[in-house]
Amino acid sequence: MSRTPSDGSSTSIVGDAKGGGRPRRAAVIGAGFGGLAAAIRLQAAGIETTIYEARDLPGGRAYVYRQQGFTFDAGPTVITAPHTIEELFELAGRRMEDYVELIPVHPLYRLIWHDGDTMDYTGDTESMVAQIRKRSPDDVEGYLRMVEYTKRVFEEGYVKLAAKPFLRFSDMIRVVPQLARLRADRSVYATVSRFVKDERLRQALSFHALLVGGNPFETSSIYTLIHYLEREWGVFFPRGGTSALVGALVKLFEELGGQLRLSAPVRRVRLEGTDSDPVHALLDGRGEERRYDLVVSNADVYHTYADLLAEVPQAAPMRKRLERAEWSMSLFVLYFGTDRQYRDQVAHHTVVLGPRYEGLLADIFHGKELPEDFSLYLHAPTVTDPSLAPEGGEAFYVLSPVPHLGNAPIDWESVAPAYADRILEHLEQWLPDLRKHVVTRRWMTPLDFRDDLSARHGSAFSCAPRLRQSAWLRPHNRDDRIPNLYLVGAGTHPGAGVPGVINSAKATASLILAEHAA
Repeated sequence: MSRTPSDGSSTSIVGDAKGGGRPRRAAVIGAGFGGLAAAIRLQAAGIETTIYEARDLPGGRAYVYRQQGFTFDAGPTVITAPHTIEELFELAGRRMEDYVELIPVHPLYRLIWHDGDTMDYTGDTESMVAQIRKRSPDDVEGYLRMVEYTKRVFEEGYVKLAAKPFLRFSDMIRVVPQLARLRADRSVYATVSRFVKDERLRQALSFHALLVGGNPFETSSIYTLIHYLEREWGVFFPRGGTSALVGALVKLFEELGGQLRLSAPVRRVRLEGTDSDPVHALLDGRGEERRYDLVVSNADVYHTYADLLAEVPQAAPMRKRLERAEWSMSLFVLYFGTDRQYRDQVAHHTVVLGPRYEGLLADIFHGKELPEDFSLYLHAPTVTDPSLAPEGGEAFYVLSPVPHLGNAPIDWESVAPAYADRILEHLEQWLPDLRKHVVTRRWMTPLDFRDDLSARHGSAFSCAPRLRQSAWLRPHNRDDRIPNLYLVGAGTHPGAGVPGVINSAKATASLILAEHAA
């Protein structure tokens, strides 16, 4: 193993970088999905790559907690577009199935409304039409037209653009006609509403924007492509949890010769050399400084420019721009394990919708205090993989979207215990006597997103996926002013979500390899 922990405090200079021509050494800051994917691509191309990860385990938001025999994935649990992951193994002449098993999830989601009304959201047209006909017969034709619309959006917005970097304004201008024809100026909810009239169907077909940190009433209709993406490729869960997928990527990276340095937060990036022959000097948490030909940051985009690059004058314009940016909501995530099973009551992915939809979302994205009500995403991985809990038990996490700290500076240290109790009490409508059977629990608040992940305002998904913060208008995959500085992850193009950050790595690595051809 080549993982290197970081401790101590002395400062030293280690290694030399080769300027000019094909880069010999690269540093990737952050071992999230975007950072791992970029590092694998660079290492597979023959560039000696080191990942710096601040935490004691890789994964970034896809961290893992283990306690009392339960395994809790901390973050992303909806795995789609599996070919984007398979491609990373194929680059190295490997097969993904030799490293990790992805299990199809059915239904994709179960939606439960506050009054007990339910709907199984699937990728099967026949199943969806049958459910819609039973609920709102007049909306069947509209739903089918919506599927065709999302297919067009998927082909234009995902197939053609997801892994393509937008570095120049002209890149944006070229796609404007397609975006205009698809009415990208409309919101996800407004677009769905043009096809179906039943309010609950509108909610069922628009909530996906929340999966990438967007308000369905504000996020561009381009994100309706998620509907077709899930129909096209399905939703999966890794056997052993999301952390097993992270482990598979780490194993691949290390087999290729890459180095992962855990517990090694980057404190500072200094720019040396010249524009034509730049060198990046990274100072880590134990005071060791190493030089690299290029740097790829998978860290929070504001943290990258405001903190890591604080000594680089060229970083100031982007830092100021990001200070004016709109940020996604944050999350309160409650992890809990039970000594009984609830597999008959919930699906693997269950969305619990409250009596308010638009009003609650307005409070979450723009409110100054914590809403009294909530809508929830309940993850029950033991429905698919029972090994994640002790025999006879169940592992859960429940996610409640909440305002970020920039809008609502809530005292989460004092609020969190009671908020967790309220969520468990609410879930007892569907999970009988839940609080009596919870044997372990922990939570993550916006403070943890801010402090552990260095996320601006404790935002869970970086810059909000608004039209004016998309494509060329989003921080670019390659910095315009700082030579050989690149970005991957939710803060750059194409945005949040597992396919999004993995595609960002493809776009960024392609740039690096094209711009530094041997």
